[in-house]
Amino acid sequence: MRVSSQKLLGVMKRSLTPNRPYHAQWLLTRRCNYRCRGCNVWTDQLHAEEVSTDEVKRGLDVLRKLGVVEIVLSGGNPLLRSDIDEIIDYASRFFVTTVYDNGSMAIEKIDALRKADFVAISLDTLDEEKFDYIRGVRGAWKTAMQALETLHDEGIQVGVSPTISQLNLYEIIDFTKHFIDRGIPVWYCLYAYDYPTENPLFAIGKKRDEFEIVDTEAMAKVCDTLIEMKNEHEGIYITTKTLLALKHLFQNNQRTWTCKALQAFFMIDHLGRVAGCHRKEPVASIFELPEVWDSQRLQSLRQKYSECTQCSYLCYIFYSIHSDVKSNLGILRDQWKNIKLLLAERHDTKS
Repeated sequence: MRVSSQKLLGVMKRSLTPNRPYHAQWLLTRRCNYRCRGCNVWTDQLHAEEVSTDEVKRGLDVLRKLGVVEIVLSGGNPLLRSDIDEIIDYASRFFVTTVYDNGSMAIEKIDALRKADFVAISLDTLDEEKFDYIRGVRGAWKTAMQALETLHDEGIQVGVSPTISQLNLYEIIDFTKHFIDRGIPVWYCLYAYDYPTENPLFAIGKKRDEFEIVDTEAMAKVCDTLIEMKNEHEGIYITTKTLLALKHLFQNNQRTWTCKALQAFFMIDHLGRVAGCHRKEPVASIFELPEVWDSQRLQSLRQKYSECTQCSYLCYIFYSIHSDVKSNLGILRDQWKNIKLLLAERHDTKS
């Protein structure tokens, strides 16, 4: 975990600068070595072309100048890139950097991951057979559990990232307790699937009835319980404001937020193309983005996207709820216990 004084000052300055895109996700590759049943990425492995290492670095420089605070490196599986060590090293100098892995590559890439601020291992259940079924790969559960244990023992800021669905809804609370009791934080995804659209940036979620949450009251109860647990425990990496928004969505089928795509966040694909979210069409390359950021065309798209109610991807919900300086400060207040714990662990590691 790299937190230099220069990085800390830069992150603070950008966090407190209004009207900036604070969050970005870079889908560095479409390549994936798993066959997850609720995902489309692995079904299209023909896109071998990817932006080069130097192009990624140039793109990260663009993001920093635009005001991005947090960068999530994902895919596919970003650790399948041979240059991921160099990319993580460069990104972590300037951004709060999170790297996602399905658990299969983390140990092999452990030295590179030491430089990330957070490593998220995707794991949905403590049931080995169920998880291997979800991932479509035998042994996936054991591999993910070993990765979590190894990275945690090595002092890397690793967390577990379950995707909440009907398949694991009734065990999410026990799952959360299992890991936070062992000092491993949990941050959540929510099962969602892609709606039909023309020329999308990327395909991710696949519609499967077995994943779709039908017990909405149970989901609302999960939100309430996680809010209660946050008051007593460290390691639950989701804000109360986000949980309340989710509860309202499932109980009333109403959104308490408007989408902030191309305002507070955007997505970048493996070719360096930028879109408000992965289901929207590309608006520019990462290198063209500064020239068009304040254009009337993007302003019109922001207005159009703010009226979109077609998806429930949890990252987009979080980015939309925490989309300005005031809400950035709200994240600090909400997660202060976890921030203090992270700073104390970093001090102990340095000592």
